[in-house]
Amino acid sequence: MANYINPDIIGRLAGIGFKANQPVEGTIAGQHRSPLHGLSPEFADYRAYTPGDDLKNLDWKAYGRSDRFYVKRFEEESNLRAFLVVDDSASMNYGEGERNKFHCAATIACSLAATLLRQRDAVGLSTVGRHIHTELRPSGTSSQLAQVVETLERTKCVGETDLAPAVSIIAEKVPRRGVIIVISDLLTDLDAFYGSLGKLQYFGHEVILLHVLHRDEIEMPFKDSVIFRDIEGNEELFAEPWSFRTAYQGAMTTFIDEVRERCHFCGIDYLQVMTDDDLGLKLSHFLHNRQLRGPTKHRGRMTNLKDETPQSSSDPPTEY
Repeated sequence: MANYINPDIIGRLAGIGFKANQPVEGTIAGQHRSPLHGLSPEFADYRAYTPGDDLKNLDWKAYGRSDRFYVKRFEEESNLRAFLVVDDSASMNYGEGERNKFHCAATIACSLAATLLRQRDAVGLSTVGRHIHTELRPSGTSSQLAQVVETLERTKCVGETDLAPAVSIIAEKVPRRGVIIVISDLLTDLDAFYGSLGKLQYFGHEVILLHVLHRDEIEMPFKDSVIFRDIEGNEELFAEPWSFRTAYQGAMTTFIDEVRERCHFCGIDYLQVMTDDDLGLKLSHFLHNRQLRGPTKHRGRMTNLKDETPQSSSDPPTEY
């Protein structure tokens, strides 16, 4: 049975924590900004006094400057509802042992879940391919991490990759704005997938995309003549890698750069993860940079990108 709990990774992330970069809706007091307004230590703005307001919230200094009554408003802090969306299509089966793509994705999911639950945030999980295969309702209970691990351990990577329909359904089913973390190799119909990410944004969710790839998929290291088999189908191709390695590597670089640029343009945090990376270092660096940087600049939604030109941005893509 696979072991997706790595204390070293979780220990690194625990010292940094996970904080939403845009307002989220929760059910109990927490550390994340809420779109609702109430009374908390975090000052938001002023509004004009209306009869019936509690007089203790009047700002007398503002009255002294303007001779008008104003009431202070504060941002209500909230706990976070995070949804982990893990690709379980057949292409995630590539690699051996801990360098298997699904093993890497599941380890990331469990590490983030442990970090969030430690903060008393709620975590949910969906495994998806062409359809939603398993779902775990969001919960902040102490037993939720065990449920996440058990669900991922039971997961079988089968079928073709088509993330867009499943992600669109998740966007419609999640009732409150939160953080959606998608973990996938992205070997899917990208245009349709971008549309589903735009739908998540439309419903007010913060979106994070973790792009998991095996080193072989980047470098094409094979030297001898080999038979390539479609892991999600039945096609086979006999080829000599040296004859097209340069073209293949160029195509993969273009693919990754295009995904990164689109995410940057649309205000989605993107992180490329290789299965042989030091996940503790990679994820802790990512979370640390998110907190220092704050919200990603948003120049347009994924669904509008066909009419936009991401290359027109003078800012370089965010790197981690």
